[in-house]
Amino acid sequence: MRLGINLGYWGLGMDADNVAVAQEADRLGYSVCWAAEAYGSDAATVLSFVAARTERIDVGSAIFQIPARTPAMTAMTAATLDTLSGGRFRLGLGVSGPQVSEGWYGVKFDKPLARTREYVEIIRKAMSRERLVHEGAHWTLPLPGGPGKPIKLTVHPVREHIPVYIAAIGPKNLELTGEIADGWLGIFFSPEHAAMSLDPLTAGRARAGKTLEGFDLCPTVNLAVGEDVKAGVDALRSYAALYIGGMGSKEKNFYNQLTRRMGYERAADEIQEKYLARDYAGAAAAVPHDLIDATSLIGATARIADRMQAYADAGVSTLTLAPASFGNSLEERINALRVGVEALERAGLA
Repeated sequence: MRLGINLGYWGLGMDADNVAVAQEADRLGYSVCWAAEAYGSDAATVLSFVAARTERIDVGSAIFQIPARTPAMTAMTAATLDTLSGGRFRLGLGVSGPQVSEGWYGVKFDKPLARTREYVEIIRKAMSRERLVHEGAHWTLPLPGGPGKPIKLTVHPVREHIPVYIAAIGPKNLELTGEIADGWLGIFFSPEHAAMSLDPLTAGRARAGKTLEGFDLCPTVNLAVGEDVKAGVDALRSYAALYIGGMGSKEKNFYNQLTRRMGYERAADEIQEKYLARDYAGAAAAVPHDLIDATSLIGATARIADRMQAYADAGVSTLTLAPASFGNSLEERINALRVGVEALERAGLA
């Protein structure tokens, strides 16, 4: 099992430290460094910056938001990043959510599965450097009746195939991910609830005539290092409450729905109700201890190693450590990276 690092969003006051964290992850042999975007920093610029300051570690978008860019623009960006990084780019995609898609990008959040399928198809056509022709429900290239003509990408990516990952939570989106992608970007993944994600992914792979062999299962997990497990759980409460309670509207919050499917219906209601009422402390307190512990790496090195083994046994191939729990100081974040490697080696997974 490989390790990754997710720098999260740029511009939150830890930017200089983020470069140092990426460089240390590179030195320690981490497989990939991901960067996120929502409606602040964009991931492409951050990844270019990180790639220029690292040597071996892959750089990946987690995620490029589908409503933010046309598929051809995403293909251009992916090819450029792969070239600039010397073949180290991984393309992570996601549909975002209705509030961001419609409120920030002005793109209707409808038929996300069909849109994702077409988006990936166009990207792959463009990156293969064939002349781009596509007729679909969401995009037609070239536009009919005008001066447009089939064009092919002028940039030559370092690799013939840039791996595509999709961030998916719901069963149908997971099935689509298994069918059309090279890897999955997961969140709030628990080895004890692995079938919730792996069954639809496996079904999607089967539809494409494939298995999970070679498919990169890449969930992001928070890491809280220390002897006091309860203190570690408490340190992650606000992060969990933000996603379960506040990422989306009351009617459309994918993380809240995931929490429900994991068996925490009452807690999901309480967290969301309090968060939307701006009782953030109350929402954090309502997140079950067991939920955080099951979806995170918490404790001393030996306990973290045991949980890493559970993730590996569940089929995870790249375990990405999230930055939210690393603490505020650079020293704490660097220490967390090192503990991650020590735990991986202790579990015999390196």
